[in-house]
Amino acid sequence: MSMSWADVRFMLERARGLVRRGLASLRTRGLGPTWARVRRQFARHVPPISTPLYLPADLPFAPFAVPAGQAPRASIIIPVYNQAACTLACLRALADHPPAASCEIIVVDDGSTDDTGEWMPQVAGLRYHRRSANGGFIAACNDGAALATGDCLVFLNNDTIPQPGWLDALLATFDTQAGIGLVGAQLVYPDGRLQEAGGVVFDDGSAWNYGRFDSPDDPRYASLRDADYCSGAAIAIPARLFHALGGFDTRYSPAYYEDTDLAFAVRAYGLRVVCQPASRVVHLEGVTSGTDTGSGTKAYQVRNRGVFAAKWKDALVQQPRAGSLPSAGSVVRPRRQVLIIDAETPRPHHDSASLRLVNLMRMLVDEGVHVVFLPADLRQVEGDTARLRRHGVEAWHAPFATRPSAWLREHGPRFDVVMLSRHYVAAEFLPLVRRFAPQARVVFDTVDLHFLRELRGAELSGDAGLRRAAERTRDRELALMRQADATLVVSPAERELLSTLLPATEVEVLPNLHELADTGLPFGQRKDLVFVGGFRHPPNVDAVLWFGREIFPRIQARRPDIRFHCIGMAPPADVRALQVQPGILVHGHVADIGCYMDGARIALAPLRFGAGVKGKVNLSMAHGQPVVATSCAIEGMHLTHGHDVLVADDADAFAEAVLRLYDDAELWGTLSEHGRDNIARHFSLDAARDTVRRIFQR
Repeated sequence: MSMSWADVRFMLERARGLVRRGLASLRTRGLGPTWARVRRQFARHVPPISTPLYLPADLPFAPFAVPAGQAPRASIIIPVYNQAACTLACLRALADHPPAASCEIIVVDDGSTDDTGEWMPQVAGLRYHRRSANGGFIAACNDGAALATGDCLVFLNNDTIPQPGWLDALLATFDTQAGIGLVGAQLVYPDGRLQEAGGVVFDDGSAWNYGRFDSPDDPRYASLRDADYCSGAAIAIPARLFHALGGFDTRYSPAYYEDTDLAFAVRAYGLRVVCQPASRVVHLEGVTSGTDTGSGTKAYQVRNRGVFAAKWKDALVQQPRAGSLPSAGSVVRPRRQVLIIDAETPRPHHDSASLRLVNLMRMLVDEGVHVVFLPADLRQVEGDTARLRRHGVEAWHAPFATRPSAWLREHGPRFDVVMLSRHYVAAEFLPLVRRFAPQARVVFDTVDLHFLRELRGAELSGDAGLRRAAERTRDRELALMRQADATLVVSPAERELLSTLLPATEVEVLPNLHELADTGLPFGQRKDLVFVGGFRHPPNVDAVLWFGREIFPRIQARRPDIRFHCIGMAPPADVRALQVQPGILVHGHVADIGCYMDGARIALAPLRFGAGVKGKVNLSMAHGQPVVATSCAIEGMHLTHGHDVLVADDADAFAEAVLRLYDDAELWGTLSEHGRDNIARHFSLDAARDTVRRIFQR
């Protein structure tokens, strides 16, 4: 593909930004850490490898057992008519990879004449029901639903091979998403190609298997998404809802369009129909009924389209025009579409900025917005990319997204709002967004004011070169704010500063976003001190070195039993060297910090420079863990010394504050309670909801 001027301009801006950030990193971090960052930036993109499909061995029948719970949450209903070998493979898959959820498996035999009647009674744990006469797919499914005892009905074709985790992913959707009435699995062919990721229904009643023959890992199909219908080959629906809707409508007997009709009925009931790609099922399409719509049972597909169109004629007026080609943008209309671009995929267990961004995207999804995320580095991050998709975020990465300009040329017209995070990302992408998404409102998310942090670091070090670099950063950030339609900052203090620098610019405060956690252990069962913060952030390095070298020795001299736990990704050598001092433990990255939030007595925030709102302070307060901090660390957080937090700015005072709080149970309880109240008032998702609506949905 030829290079355009947009590509050249983007690459030049990215190159300038990399050089600027590299020089700044050399000054603040040194050669070793900077080289590590360079290697990470230019590492080769490795295409994602889809989980290999599980296919059971084709062995002669022998008795075996399937999962059978006493009080099942889910009833898996498998209607069958002959094709005993297919049913056997399906049951073996369920037996080889049993779900975590309690379930029962019901096979409804619709008058089979092959080995089905001989084999099924020999499968331990299986509920086998043989109908007196052949009545068709719909009759068999409704019979199975009448026999089921689970809270959730899961209809599964016998020509399927459910993949490990499929059922738990379906059921988890009801637990984590609001207003869900029906969930369908992502269906794939045995060769790994996609068969369907939710279906599209057109205004004449015809339907389209969205994503057919594409890669199931393509971001267009790999995230939780509302669908017009989901194929009845693998769907889950609450039992009460299914019965309230009258089950599968018998006017479509013996089969076809009953699943589409059920999905429309669920939506008419006021609930959502979604496709859950985390649930993957191999479907041997057409094994039972074939694929020829001109003969046999398959011919009912043509007849029932007219039945469906007549029943739902009023709803079909809102569907896309027949013959139009569904696209990533059109299948989510009329929902508002928001694109968010950040330097990399957020990792909420690593840093507060990532947690803020993930919670923002969750809020937008909950508000009915379709969110698309594009990382500037185009990398998929194992676990974190999948987590976004489970929340309903359409998360992109290489090799499905290659050049940013090409991707924006294709997708730009679909967006109502584009949010660009961090000044160096905004500098690269803003010209592309203005060109390829001119209709979109552009929001510049500063994350924190980089120039303010750099200026404070320069003042602390007395480095004139750092000060000049910080002033250049200031000029770039302010220029981007003038070009954007709105700017986000994380604290009222930063908004007040910008009101004097750019009085005509729209600036909104979107703080760190946290959910209140359990309060953990009581005062008497807690011990030690903890600091949490990534060490790619220079203020954190300075904070820990200052505390470890100047403050902790004062504490140790009076209380040698107290230990200091230092947690954060990529601690540099001088931070790791603090461990030579008794009582200091440098853990590096800890995947689950819950035991430190729930068990450490005091959290520390000894930052001497920085900007924005400190996630480490929010995180501890959300857990009911009191904090001792500097004035810089609590800036813009609505905190008062002695009421919500203890504040000290020199080594002696900081040590005294720690020792006082460590032994004062009453003060500890007061700060714990008030800190949680502060999070609920100022940093919870509910507290930010009106601001989010104003920024993204007006």
